Amino acid sequence: MGKKARGLVLFVFAFSAVHSSFATTKGLSQIVTPDLQPEGDLSLSLQIQDKRIANPYELQAELGLTSWAEAAVFKGFKPNELIFATEIGLLRQEPYLLSVGFVNWSPHSHIDPPPYIEAGYCTAHQKFFAGAVHVGYRHEAILGYAYDFNKTWRAQVDFQSGSGNSSTIGVTWNITPDFQMNPALYVTNDKPHDILGYVVFSYTFHLWAKDKDKKDLPVPGS
Repeated sequence: MGKKARGLVLFVFAFSAVHSSFATTKGLSQIVTPDLQPEGDLSLSLQIQDKRIANPYELQAELGLTSWAEAAVFKGFKPNELIFATEIGLLRQEPYLLSVGFVNWSPHSHIDPPPYIEAGYCTAHQKFFAGAVHVGYRHEAILGYAYDFNKTWRAQVDFQSGSGNSSTIGVTWNITPDFQMNPALYVTNDKPHDILGYVVFSYTFHLWAKDKDKKDLPVPGS
């Protein structure tokens, strides 16, 4: 997705399994990733970024609807806008992943939803992502890499081709199992190559997935 599309990534409708350092629709810093949020997880986020990246202050809600689908809604304030995104997992045989979806659909701003397809290869520590998104009249490449040192720290880089997009470098810090912070620096593709700041804070609530886990526990005395 473009700068503004990826900048949407905050008050998330819980695809993101923030119980570990795996990314989801919130993705790395700039791009979405094909790993989905667990079913029943609701992730709420606050994103603060340079206005040249996207809306300076955004909220996002991301929800894991099923084991193979998630949806997200983003609320921007300057300008006032509401943006939608979704992701469907076509291949979930880890370490191989393949997902399709759309991002940056803004009916208020009359922006059609740019579709994307992305593949991933995810091991315990290393994650590789590659795909493409159709924006307007052009196709743009999306690439990403992340290294999970442990369940607390991740280093990550990503890239999206095209004018208005960037290369990024950042980290994800899982402060608690459910609360994470992701600061990053953006280096714009357009010359001069500006360096822009970005940070997102996310908290995940385990809704019906948590109840399901309780049902799976053995009954005392049985």
